[in-house]
Amino acid sequence: MHDDTEEAPDCSPPGETPADQIPGVLRAFGRQLKRFRLRAGLDRPAFGALVGYAPKTIAAFEQGRRVPPPAFIDLADEVLDAGGVLGELKEEVAQAQYPVFFRDAAKLEADAVEVQVYANQAVPGLLQTEEYARAVFGMGRPLMDEETIERQVMARLARQSVFARKPAPLLGFVLDESVLRRPFGGGSTLRGQLEHLLLVGQYRNVEIQVLPLEREDNAAVDGPFTVLHCENGDQIGYLEAQGRSTIVTDRTEIRGIVCRYGIIRAQALTPSESLAFIVKSLGEM
Repeated sequence: MHDDTEEAPDCSPPGETPADQIPGVLRAFGRQLKRFRLRAGLDRPAFGALVGYAPKTIAAFEQGRRVPPPAFIDLADEVLDAGGVLGELKEEVAQAQYPVFFRDAAKLEADAVEVQVYANQAVPGLLQTEEYARAVFGMGRPLMDEETIERQVMARLARQSVFARKPAPLLGFVLDESVLRRPFGGGSTLRGQLEHLLLVGQYRNVEIQVLPLEREDNAAVDGPFTVLHCENGDQIGYLEAQGRSTIVTDRTEIRGIVCRYGIIRAQALTPSESLAFIVKSLGEM
């Protein structure tokens, strides 16, 4: 067996997490993965051949520098006869794929029984197509390298598993008309995004509403926000701007945010009117 016990130097290839920013759960998972691999008498090339990953990728998983996908964790647990130990960390590992500022919100979103979103800058992440998401991440400054963009896109798409949850959560979105007009990624990408909105808008548990630019009133003029309704009845607000986020739990403050969402819904077009508006927008492209 090759000697692969030496850790990589403290410099990370593009798309991998710098050593001083590695979440504890990734370090813990990596240590467990390496322990089970060595117990099985496998070096990285041999183990990689069994699970379909390059030795350098296995090293990145073991050192916590890259987030292993759920399918890899399941396969590794089986191949290494880990008895479910690796699989038990799968949910926590999945959270590590998100930016630090969003991890708590991602967990709350995944467990919420109802999600209400107001967006006036871009299509909300839960509704984004892969091409649209890639365009959004690609135009950020400072610029991200391609591997980082790809990782962020996959993480964003992974959030959309909420649509397949049973029982299905209620998902409401109010989109400022400007969101539908802004051609992130170009006309073709925007067209695909609008078509996706029409598709998702047909789901029974989803309501998409458009707030036209011609409306004189906008109760959410202060910016975008999300309201998460928990199974125990708690309501939580989530605010995000410029790479920073705030989770709001104060009852008085969250009551104001919930009230604001109710007003903005009343100011917007109805769901059926909104889908017709999107169809009309597509016809004007």
